[in-house]
Amino acid sequence: MKVTELTPALLTAVLVAGVSGASFAQDKSAPVSAQELKAKTDYCKTCHGLSGQGFRGSFPMPRLAGQQPEYVKNQLQAFIERRRTNPVMFNVAHVLTPAMVTALSAYFKDLVPKPLGGAPRDSLAAGAKIYEEGVPAADVPPCASCHGPDAKGADAFPRLAGQLHDYMIKKLTNWDKERGQDKANPDSSAVMEPIAHKLTQAHIKAVAAYLSTLE
Repeated sequence: MKVTELTPALLTAVLVAGVSGASFAQDKSAPVSAQELKAKTDYCKTCHGLSGQGFRGSFPMPRLAGQQPEYVKNQLQAFIERRRTNPVMFNVAHVLTPAMVTALSAYFKDLVPKPLGGAPRDSLAAGAKIYEEGVPAADVPPCASCHGPDAKGADAFPRLAGQLHDYMIKKLTNWDKERGQDKANPDSSAVMEPIAHKLTQAHIKAVAAYLSTLE
């Protein structure tokens, strides 16, 4: 059966079965061997595609290649603590040891596959303008002020360059339904909540299309 044919419930069951036994058997303080890391990264390909480039199946899976390690660690912890909503990643993240989280974060940072592309190209100029200048009339700052002029992020601010446009559209549109689910324990992504609310669908689609073309 192909990944695209799996229902969300079945995919969750496969993910849990694939990681739980091995992970619980590990000493959580033990370093990660090359063999263990390869087994886990091969497993990540099931959803996130070859070389972490992202994948389009029943719904878009995000690109992890080139992502900032601190951001990856923060988001995995948010899944573990159920501050970020995703039923599949709940089950994947909570069995990862701290050493494995660190190893995975470093591994994905060094991957540089070409973006998958596929976004409409008629709004790229508008998207570039939003990214570089913001939307002053809506009190939206330039995206580049946090994510950098090349959209590769830094530290806790994520890389956006090359991310799947349809994934970004979905995340920005549903920001407060998926992120910051524990208001008493926010993380650095809380800065995006008011910005996401101020962006129109036209803004979101334009900037997502532009970012998906960047390498």
